[in-house]
Amino acid sequence: MSHPAERPNTFDLVRGRTTVGDFELTVCTDGIYFLDGGAMFGVVPKPLWQKRAPADEQNRILLGANTVIVRTGKHIIAIETGLGNKLAPKLKEIYGSSELLPQSLAAAGVRREEIDIVINSHLHFDHCGWNTIKNEAGQVEPFFPKARYFAHRGEVEHGHLQLERDRISYISDNYDPLIASGQMTLIEGRHADIVPGISCELFPGHTAQLMAIHIDSAGQRATYISDLIPTSAHLDATWVMGYDLFPLTCIEERKRFYRRAIPEKWLVLFTHDHDHPMGTVQLNEKGKPELRPIE
Repeated sequence: MSHPAERPNTFDLVRGRTTVGDFELTVCTDGIYFLDGGAMFGVVPKPLWQKRAPADEQNRILLGANTVIVRTGKHIIAIETGLGNKLAPKLKEIYGSSELLPQSLAAAGVRREEIDIVINSHLHFDHCGWNTIKNEAGQVEPFFPKARYFAHRGEVEHGHLQLERDRISYISDNYDPLIASGQMTLIEGRHADIVPGISCELFPGHTAQLMAIHIDSAGQRATYISDLIPTSAHLDATWVMGYDLFPLTCIEERKRFYRRAIPEKWLVLFTHDHDHPMGTVQLNEKGKPELRPIE
Protein backbone atom coordinates (compact mmCIF):
# COMPACT_ATOMS: atom_id res chain seq x y z
CA MET A 1 0.00 0.00 0.00
CA SER A 2 1.44 3.35 -0.99
CA HIS A 3 2.11 6.20 1.44
CA PRO A 4 0.19 9.48 0.93
CA ALA A 5 3.49 11.36 0.63
CA GLU A 6 4.74 9.28 -2.31
CA ARG A 7 5.43 11.16 -5.55
CA PRO A 8 6.30 10.05 -9.08
CA ASN A 9 10.01 10.47 -8.30
CA THR A 10 9.94 8.96 -4.79
CA PHE A 11 11.94 5.93 -5.87
CA ASP A 12 14.61 7.78 -7.87
CA LEU A 13 17.99 6.63 -6.59
CA VAL A 14 19.77 9.98 -7.01
CA ARG A 15 17.98 12.75 -5.13
CA GLY A 16 19.90 15.77 -6.40
CA ARG A 17 23.09 17.27 -7.77
CA THR A 18 24.64 20.71 -7.45
CA THR A 19 27.96 22.52 -7.14
CA VAL A 20 29.44 24.60 -4.34
CA GLY A 21 32.29 26.60 -5.74
CA ASP A 22 34.63 24.06 -7.30
CA PHE A 23 33.12 21.10 -5.43
CA GLU A 24 30.54 18.72 -6.89
CA LEU A 25 27.75 17.49 -4.61
CA THR A 26 25.51 14.48 -5.24
CA VAL A 27 22.69 13.43 -2.92
CA CYS A 28 22.37 9.65 -2.78
CA THR A 29 19.78 7.77 -0.77
CA ASP A 30 19.45 4.70 1.39
CA GLY A 31 15.79 4.80 0.39
CA ILE A 32 12.66 5.85 2.22
CA TYR A 33 11.67 4.79 5.70
CA PHE A 34 8.90 5.66 8.13
CA LEU A 35 8.74 7.19 11.60
CA ASP A 36 5.84 8.23 13.80
CA GLY A 37 4.78 11.77 12.96
CA GLY A 38 4.13 12.67 16.59
CA ALA A 39 7.67 11.64 17.53
CA MET A 40 9.11 13.61 14.62
CA PHE A 41 7.30 16.82 15.62
CA GLY A 42 7.23 16.55 19.39
CA VAL A 43 4.66 18.86 21.01
CA VAL A 44 3.51 20.40 17.71
CA PRO A 45 -0.17 19.47 17.18
CA LYS A 46 -0.91 17.10 14.32
CA PRO A 47 -3.33 19.51 12.56
CA LEU A 48 -0.29 21.77 12.04
CA TRP A 49 2.45 19.33 11.10
CA GLN A 50 0.36 17.11 8.82
CA LYS A 51 0.00 20.05 6.42
CA ARG A 52 3.74 19.74 5.78
CA ALA A 53 4.21 16.00 6.27
CA PRO A 54 1.15 13.84 5.57
CA ALA A 55 0.86 10.68 7.64
CA ASP A 56 -0.39 7.23 6.74
CA GLU A 57 -3.03 5.25 8.64
CA GLN A 58 -0.39 4.29 11.24
CA ASN A 59 0.54 7.97 11.77
CA ARG A 60 3.91 7.45 10.07
CA ILE A 61 5.52 10.09 7.89
CA LEU A 62 7.79 9.36 4.93
CA LEU A 63 11.46 10.17 5.43
CA GLY A 64 14.65 9.76 3.48
CA ALA A 65 18.20 8.89 4.49
CA ASN A 66 20.43 11.21 2.49
CA THR A 67 24.13 10.59 1.91
CA VAL A 68 25.94 13.52 0.34
CA ILE A 69 28.91 12.71 -1.88
CA VAL A 70 31.38 15.58 -2.20
CA ARG A 71 34.03 15.58 -4.91
CA THR A 72 36.65 18.21 -4.11
CA GLY A 73 39.11 17.29 -6.84
CA LYS A 74 41.45 15.76 -4.26
CA HIS A 75 39.00 13.80 -2.14
CA ILE A 76 35.71 11.96 -2.49
CA ILE A 77 33.76 12.30 0.73
CA ALA A 78 30.62 10.57 1.96
CA ILE A 79 28.62 12.47 4.57
CA GLU A 80 26.43 9.97 6.48
CA THR A 81 25.74 6.37 5.48
CA GLY A 82 22.03 5.74 6.09
CA LEU A 83 20.37 2.85 7.92
CA GLY A 84 22.48 0.09 6.43
CA ASN A 85 21.59 -3.59 6.22
CA LYS A 86 22.33 -4.82 9.75
CA LEU A 87 19.03 -3.97 11.46
CA ALA A 88 17.21 -6.76 13.25
CA PRO A 89 14.21 -8.11 11.29
CA LYS A 90 11.72 -6.51 13.71
CA LEU A 91 13.28 -3.07 13.27
CA LYS A 92 13.37 -3.48 9.50
CA GLU A 93 9.65 -4.17 9.58
CA ILE A 94 8.89 -1.23 11.88
CA TYR A 95 10.86 1.31 9.87
CA GLY A 96 10.32 -0.15 6.41
CA SER A 97 14.01 0.35 5.63
CA SER A 98 15.03 0.04 1.99
CA GLU A 99 18.81 -0.65 2.09
CA LEU A 100 19.33 1.18 -1.21
CA LEU A 101 22.58 3.07 -0.69
CA PRO A 102 24.73 0.63 -2.74
CA GLN A 103 22.31 0.94 -5.67
CA SER A 104 22.12 4.70 -5.26
CA LEU A 105 25.90 5.07 -5.30
CA ALA A 106 26.06 2.94 -8.45
CA ALA A 107 23.37 5.07 -10.11
CA ALA A 108 25.41 8.16 -9.25
CA GLY A 109 28.58 6.67 -10.69
CA VAL A 110 30.31 6.36 -7.32
CA ARG A 111 32.36 3.30 -6.38
CA ARG A 112 32.60 2.63 -2.67
CA GLU A 113 36.30 1.84 -3.10
CA GLU A 114 36.99 5.41 -4.22
CA ILE A 115 35.46 7.04 -1.13
CA ASP A 116 38.42 8.17 0.96
CA ILE A 117 36.59 10.03 3.77
CA VAL A 118 33.35 9.20 5.60
CA ILE A 119 31.89 11.63 8.15
CA ASN A 120 29.13 10.76 10.61
CA SER A 121 27.30 13.74 12.11
CA HIS A 122 26.37 11.49 15.05
CA LEU A 123 26.09 7.76 15.59
CA HIS A 124 22.38 6.95 15.59
CA PHE A 125 21.90 3.88 13.43
CA ASP A 126 20.07 5.77 10.67
CA HIS A 127 23.17 7.90 10.07
CA CYS A 128 25.98 5.35 10.13
CA GLY A 129 24.39 2.04 9.13
CA TRP A 130 26.49 1.47 6.01
CA ASN A 131 29.73 2.30 7.82
CA THR A 132 30.12 -1.46 8.04
CA ILE A 133 28.63 -4.67 6.70
CA LYS A 134 28.80 -8.30 7.76
CA ASN A 135 30.64 -10.62 5.42
CA GLU A 136 29.64 -14.20 4.66
CA ALA A 137 31.48 -15.38 7.77
CA GLY A 138 29.43 -13.00 9.91
CA GLN A 139 32.39 -10.72 10.57
CA VAL A 140 32.00 -6.95 10.51
CA GLU A 141 34.06 -5.13 7.88
CA PRO A 142 34.09 -1.58 6.51
CA PHE A 143 31.73 -0.91 3.63
CA PHE A 144 34.14 1.78 2.39
CA PRO A 145 37.40 -0.17 2.58
CA LYS A 146 39.82 2.65 1.77
CA ALA A 147 38.11 5.45 3.70
CA ARG A 148 39.09 7.27 6.86
CA TYR A 149 36.02 7.58 9.05
CA PHE A 150 35.31 10.52 11.37
CA ALA A 151 32.88 10.77 14.29
CA HIS A 152 32.82 12.64 17.59
CA ARG A 153 34.36 10.96 20.61
CA GLY A 154 31.46 12.10 22.80
CA GLU A 155 29.00 10.21 20.57
CA VAL A 156 30.94 6.98 21.00
CA GLU A 157 31.16 7.44 24.75
CA HIS A 158 27.44 8.17 24.98
CA GLY A 159 26.56 5.17 22.83
CA HIS A 160 28.63 2.91 25.08
CA LEU A 161 26.56 3.98 28.10
CA GLN A 162 23.50 2.23 26.63
CA LEU A 163 21.07 4.46 28.50
CA GLU A 164 17.41 3.50 28.59
CA ARG A 165 16.41 6.73 26.83
CA ASP A 166 18.25 6.06 23.58
CA ARG A 167 20.20 2.81 23.62
CA ILE A 168 18.14 1.47 20.72
CA SER A 169 19.66 4.22 18.56
CA TYR A 170 23.25 3.00 18.99
CA ILE A 171 24.50 -0.15 17.27
CA SER A 172 28.14 -0.67 18.20
CA ASP A 173 28.94 -2.69 15.06
CA ASN A 174 28.55 0.57 13.13
CA TYR A 175 31.60 2.12 14.79
CA ASP A 176 33.47 -0.02 17.36
CA PRO A 177 35.21 -2.27 14.79
CA LEU A 178 36.38 0.82 12.91
CA ILE A 179 37.75 2.35 16.10
CA ALA A 180 39.50 -0.87 17.01
CA SER A 181 41.17 -1.09 13.59
CA GLY A 182 42.23 2.56 13.63
CA GLN A 183 40.13 3.37 10.58
CA MET A 184 37.85 5.75 12.52
CA THR A 185 39.23 9.00 13.93
CA LEU A 186 37.41 10.43 16.93
CA ILE A 187 36.94 14.18 16.89
CA GLU A 188 37.13 16.21 20.09
CA GLY A 189 36.01 19.76 20.81
CA ARG A 190 33.57 22.06 19.03
CA HIS A 191 35.35 22.44 15.68
CA ALA A 192 37.45 20.18 13.49
CA ASP A 193 38.99 20.60 10.05
CA ILE A 194 38.89 17.34 8.10
CA VAL A 195 40.50 18.30 4.76
CA PRO A 196 40.65 21.68 3.01
CA GLY A 197 37.08 22.87 2.50
CA ILE A 198 35.48 20.30 4.81
CA SER A 199 34.98 20.97 8.51
CA CYS A 200 32.75 19.97 11.40
CA GLU A 201 31.08 22.15 14.03
CA LEU A 202 29.04 21.10 17.05
CA PHE A 203 25.36 22.06 17.05
CA PRO A 204 24.06 20.23 20.15
CA GLY A 205 20.42 19.60 20.89
CA HIS A 206 19.44 16.38 19.18
CA THR A 207 22.42 14.82 20.92
CA ALA A 208 25.08 16.52 22.99
CA GLN A 209 27.71 16.17 20.26
CA LEU A 210 25.77 16.39 17.02
CA MET A 211 27.99 17.87 14.31
CA ALA A 212 27.11 19.92 11.26
CA ILE A 213 29.43 19.39 8.30
CA HIS A 214 30.48 22.54 6.45
CA ILE A 215 31.49 22.42 2.78
CA ASP A 216 33.38 25.54 1.65
CA SER A 217 34.73 26.33 -1.81
CA ALA A 218 35.37 29.54 -3.75
CA GLY A 219 33.53 31.70 -1.25
CA GLN A 220 30.41 29.49 -1.16
CA ARG A 221 29.20 27.31 1.69
CA ALA A 222 26.89 24.32 2.04
CA THR A 223 26.10 22.79 5.43
CA TYR A 224 24.82 19.31 6.17
CA ILE A 225 22.85 20.25 9.27
CA SER A 226 21.80 16.69 10.15
CA ASP A 227 19.15 16.18 12.84
CA LEU A 228 19.34 19.72 14.18
CA ILE A 229 16.88 20.42 11.32
CA PRO A 230 16.01 16.96 9.95
CA THR A 231 13.68 18.10 7.13
CA SER A 232 12.45 21.32 5.58
CA ALA A 233 9.20 20.79 7.52
CA HIS A 234 11.21 21.45 10.70
CA LEU A 235 12.51 24.91 9.79
CA ASP A 236 10.49 26.67 12.47
CA ALA A 237 12.89 27.03 15.39
CA THR A 238 10.42 25.57 17.90
CA TRP A 239 9.36 22.54 15.81
CA VAL A 240 11.77 20.15 17.47
CA MET A 241 11.49 16.38 17.68
CA GLY A 242 10.46 14.06 20.47
CA TYR A 243 13.77 12.31 19.73
CA ASP A 244 15.81 15.40 20.68
CA LEU A 245 17.61 14.87 23.99
CA PHE A 246 17.86 18.61 24.68
CA PRO A 247 14.92 20.36 22.97
CA LEU A 248 15.53 23.82 24.44
CA THR A 249 19.16 23.67 23.36
CA CYS A 250 18.01 22.56 19.92
CA ILE A 251 15.84 25.69 19.59
CA GLU A 252 18.71 28.01 20.51
CA GLU A 253 21.15 26.20 18.22
CA ARG A 254 18.75 26.50 15.28
CA LYS A 255 18.59 30.24 15.92
CA ARG A 256 22.38 30.38 16.04
CA PHE A 257 22.57 28.54 12.75
CA TYR A 258 20.05 30.88 11.08
CA ARG A 259 21.95 33.98 12.19
CA ARG A 260 24.61 33.12 9.63
CA ALA A 261 22.98 30.68 7.21
CA ILE A 262 20.14 33.00 6.17
CA PRO A 263 21.99 36.28 5.49
CA GLU A 264 24.98 34.47 3.96
CA LYS A 265 22.71 32.27 1.81
CA TRP A 266 24.27 28.97 2.79
CA LEU A 267 23.03 25.92 0.94
CA VAL A 268 21.37 23.72 3.57
CA LEU A 269 21.53 19.94 3.13
CA PHE A 270 18.81 18.02 4.96
CA THR A 271 19.45 14.56 6.28
CA HIS A 272 15.88 13.16 6.19
CA ASP A 273 14.03 15.25 3.60
CA HIS A 274 13.48 12.86 0.71
CA ASP A 275 11.75 15.34 -1.61
CA HIS A 276 13.73 18.50 -0.84
CA PRO A 277 17.20 17.39 0.22
CA MET A 278 18.74 20.84 -0.21
CA GLY A 279 17.93 24.51 -0.56
CA THR A 280 18.53 27.94 0.88
CA VAL A 281 16.55 29.31 3.80
CA GLN A 282 14.90 32.72 3.76
CA LEU A 283 12.46 34.57 6.00
CA ASN A 284 8.90 34.95 4.77
CA GLU A 285 6.62 37.94 5.28
CA LYS A 286 5.86 36.71 8.81
CA GLY A 287 9.55 36.46 9.69
CA LYS A 288 9.46 32.65 9.66
CA PRO A 289 12.16 30.59 7.92
CA GLU A 290 11.08 28.88 4.71
CA LEU A 291 12.84 26.83 2.07
CA ARG A 292 13.85 27.90 -1.39
CA PRO A 293 14.53 24.43 -2.79
CA ILE A 294 17.19 23.48 -5.31
CA GLU A 295 15.86 20.60 -7.36
